[in-house]
Amino acid sequence: MKKLMILGGSRYIIPVIEEAHKLGVYVITCDYLPRNIAHRYSDEYCYASVIDKETVLEVANSKNIDGIISFACDPGVVTAAFVAQEMNLAFQGSYESVCILQDKGLFRQYLINNGFNSPYAQRYTSIDDAINDVEKYKWPIIVKPTDSAGSKGVSKVEKREELRHAIEIAIQKSHNNAFIIEEFLTFKGCHSSTDVFTVDGEVKFITFSDQLFDSNADNPYTPAQIIWPSSMDKQDQDYLVKEIQRLMKLLDMKTGIYNIETCVGNDGKPYIMEVSPRGGGCKIAEIQKMAYGIDLIEAEIRNAIGMSVEKVCQTECNDYWCEMVIHTEKDQSGIFKGIDINEKISKNIMLRELSVKGGDMVYPFTGANMALGDIFFRFDTREELNYVMRNISEFIKIKVENSECVV
Repeated sequence: MKKLMILGGSRYIIPVIEEAHKLGVYVITCDYLPRNIAHRYSDEYCYASVIDKETVLEVANSKNIDGIISFACDPGVVTAAFVAQEMNLAFQGSYESVCILQDKGLFRQYLINNGFNSPYAQRYTSIDDAINDVEKYKWPIIVKPTDSAGSKGVSKVEKREELRHAIEIAIQKSHNNAFIIEEFLTFKGCHSSTDVFTVDGEVKFITFSDQLFDSNADNPYTPAQIIWPSSMDKQDQDYLVKEIQRLMKLLDMKTGIYNIETCVGNDGKPYIMEVSPRGGGCKIAEIQKMAYGIDLIEAEIRNAIGMSVEKVCQTECNDYWCEMVIHTEKDQSGIFKGIDINEKISKNIMLRELSVKGGDMVYPFTGANMALGDIFFRFDTREELNYVMRNISEFIKIKVENSECVV
């Protein structure tokens, strides 16, 4: 029986475990949080920090694994690449290439060095060095940890006196104590976040989405809704497909899934913002399977354990889909009491999954890890989808303590 190690234990990898079991694969989950929910579904749990690559390699060797992935677990991607390279297992790319992709500072510099569109950015490990460089940037700026996902530790800074505090927040959310400062991009249309798949370095399946944010959330840079298909102009999509393919060739990437974020700036330039060799959070691969009919989770598992990858090809989106992250409003925390959904939209709901139950404490939406669950919607028209999403407070209410807050 093939053995697959999955780094992390969040609810987002439960579908990966279930798909692996359908393929007859033995699943080992690994992280330093034994109470994480996904460990209840795997065949075996191993205790090790996903960022401790040497320890994870030791465990992987002792278990004689056939493949390793870090699905929806950004901190584990570099470790997975390291283990795969040391054990001669399949992975999206070399350890060196994955390190470039996973470090926002290294990635920005790589894009600039190779002629890709990129906002001006610089990587730092010293707060004082960053503050001394303030005149280099066009303000406002964005401060980010170099190695975190889910918008954790990200701040928009408009005043110089706020910079030190923003950097301190970024460092707190970083694993390597490094951060980047980059010039703030204003978007033409919407930011895009989707899962993409390559086979032997060729982009075989790619989508674009409209990623929307909630200005009423504690972190307004954490995605609240993701919509397919994208409203991005086709010429911009075509440009980004070519640039993503060029990037894959330059980094000598192989086969596997990637979570890719892109946008078009108000300057008219399309930008590749992030490329992470893993499945995205927010259940992106799952809703894309419903919308496009392509199972990227199965393809990722098959590649990781040395099976042939089948049925990954470009398709068109059927109807209009939205993945909505259920979350509290600004400063809202307390006891979760439930969720009320208006029956008028019940026919549009294809999936509803809560990660909390009645009586649980819930907290402000500061990052993807504070989500209360997900809802998948399907609509016949984009107009109908837009209407419901614009007026979502009329259709869905999250009940916390003795009051109500809307999504």
